[in-house]
Amino acid sequence: MLQFYNSLTRKKEDFIPIIEGKVSLYTCGPTVYDTAHIGNFRTFLFEDFLKRVLVARGFEVYHVMNITDVDDKTIKKSMTEGKPLSEITDYYTDLFKKDLSSLKIIQADVYPAATKHVDAMVKMIQKLIDKNHAYVTKDGSVFFSIKSYKNYGALMRINMDATRHSDRVSSDEYSLDNPQDFALWKAYKEEDGDVSWDSPWGKGRPGWHMECSAMSMAYLGDHFDIHCGGVDNKFPHHENEIAQSVCAVDTPFVNFWLHSEFLLVDGGKMSKSLGNFYCISDLIEKDFTAEEIRYILLNGHYRTKINFTLEKHHEAKVSIRRIQELQSRLKEMNSEICDGFPTEMEQFNIALENDLDSPNALAVFFEWIRNANSKLDKKAFTESDVSEGLNFIAYFDSIYGILPKAGFAPKDVIDLVGEREDARQNKDWEKSDKIRDQILEKGWIVKDKINGPKLTPK
Repeated sequence: MLQFYNSLTRKKEDFIPIIEGKVSLYTCGPTVYDTAHIGNFRTFLFEDFLKRVLVARGFEVYHVMNITDVDDKTIKKSMTEGKPLSEITDYYTDLFKKDLSSLKIIQADVYPAATKHVDAMVKMIQKLIDKNHAYVTKDGSVFFSIKSYKNYGALMRINMDATRHSDRVSSDEYSLDNPQDFALWKAYKEEDGDVSWDSPWGKGRPGWHMECSAMSMAYLGDHFDIHCGGVDNKFPHHENEIAQSVCAVDTPFVNFWLHSEFLLVDGGKMSKSLGNFYCISDLIEKDFTAEEIRYILLNGHYRTKINFTLEKHHEAKVSIRRIQELQSRLKEMNSEICDGFPTEMEQFNIALENDLDSPNALAVFFEWIRNANSKLDKKAFTESDVSEGLNFIAYFDSIYGILPKAGFAPKDVIDLVGEREDARQNKDWEKSDKIRDQILEKGWIVKDKINGPKLTPK
């Protein structure tokens, strides 16, 4: 039985989907005003890991990830750069999807953009007004009344009786210290430029929290299985989502709330001034592969902080190489094809089923690798052991996605191989040998075969 830690109840619970065999999953996507950094991708990779485990356990997953293409940040970026909002958000949306693809993150079934669903947001806001959970201000803004919802604060365990409550806040993000009525609809202001929509309350735009409620319900229904995000989304975003959604439809909203912890860099917060602020492209330029990034960011439990350092590159490279070397040894042996798995796979699955315990699952897998290599050295591996071992590696990689495709090598290594071939064609053996050494320094061995050069990990 899969168990997940539910942020709403603060305990591990057996996961039973609303519809047997099917999982409805919503994950908070990027706000597309800038390039997503590795802290963001810690969350996106956790969500990919969750999805892969669900699929491996036989569930059919329908996954929705929103694109926040209108909010305070995107509008500010548009005005600062003097460009239309869509030009800014389209550029960063494309960049985000390229990063997803480069990290082998399984695509969501749909990526709804907020600007395409404003009508649904307006209808939901009107429902809240009709039910006296929201009110219209003189300027035409609409705010949710947190006093109207008795369970407000359940996600963050806010004691509303002991907390000072002020009138309202129009900012998308604000402090937990002072819960306030929050904006569902923001009346048009001059600083919004040409970004606005018509509504029954006047020209304006939706609030950030309303966007996710309307889009998740549009694709997954009023009540669905899992909602994910980073811990920074808990308040005010997810707290407000719960309040407005439950009040709008009078049903439960989400059964399981899963949140990933922060990513530290060099033991602290990422900072451009400290030179430790990394996007995916920055790491690729530093010779990280997608698989190495995945390994580092999936190596810790999703509910614990993990510390990223450039020094972990070597550890990731060595760990991945251990798997590849065993896989190569097994493939070189003749084996009968079977559907079985080593007995260690049971413990591997038990770890994953225990709230996605990735560190323990990895420990089980690498202990199996150590034992498998020992048995191979002693020539104690049977043909069925070989087949079962290859099955286990394939199953492992379907969840972790850290094995490069056959023949894969970084672009700079492939370019060096091309340069070396040119040198060999010109009989410049000295240059050829120097390039071979450069390739070796990057962790690859090049061998000259009749049909051309062959690259293998060092």
